Amino acid sequence: FRGTMSGVVSGILNAFARGRRIVPRKGWKTLDAKRAKKGYVKGKGVKSVGKHTKYGGYTILAHKIPRYIVPDLNSFELKPYVARNFKPFFKN
Repeated sequence: FRGTMSGVVSGILNAFARGRRIVPRKGWKTLDAKRAKKGYVKGKGVKSVGKHTKYGGYTILAHKIPRYIVPDLNSFELKPYVARNFKPFFKN
């Protein structure tokens, strides 16, 4: 009977017979290079700001650097942080 089934099916049936779980209890792990297809690189979601040179260096390209538009905050009334001794108040 064992010779007629494929290796995957027989492995699953053996796992059930021994009382093991096939799926991990805490779900599947995060996708990384070990669990993905060949050549997968996760990275950090950051875009490159330059290119590698043929001599092993790195050249930063000005048109790839992000530009942030920040409004004038001189007349802004709110403060950037909340005090540690802040006590909430409620209006009725």
